[in-house]
Amino acid sequence: MNDRGDQGALWPSADYARWVARLRAAIGQRIYLVEVRLNDIQAAVSLSDKAHELLAVVDFPKPDPKRRLFPHLIVLDDGRGVNLGHLARISLNTPFAPAETDLLYQEQALLQDYLFAPSRFNKEWIAAASKRMLGEVLGKPEEELPKLPEPPRRLG
Repeated sequence: MNDRGDQGALWPSADYARWVARLRAAIGQRIYLVEVRLNDIQAAVSLSDKAHELLAVVDFPKPDPKRRLFPHLIVLDDGRGVNLGHLARISLNTPFAPAETDLLYQEQALLQDYLFAPSRFNKEWIAAASKRMLGEVLGKPEEELPKLPEPPRRLG
């Protein structure tokens, strides 16, 4: 199972143990986070230039790929514990475009498939969705409403 809950794929990723080892080696250092908060409607990304001290890397007792709860969480100096499944990237020295040597953790599925992927909300999809919703509000029968293209992927 992978990080999206798909059967037949490795979860967590093959690089996960290497990332956790890098995080453990960085305990006590200042780190920068790219956090992702997911719900049924949207994915909110938080990227700040505020560094946090990494206090610990802790085993998480109930990992769950469908809810993006990975087997570890990090403890920060602001009192928070953040599960690695809710982080796209952790870096040293800079929050923006870190060098490969500054990467402590990176979740490829979040970065490639969602954060940096081309938007599937293109003009055609938005126009079709708007026409369909207007038709529903006006009471048009289902067979007269425009069909929507494949909806944008959602995480989780």
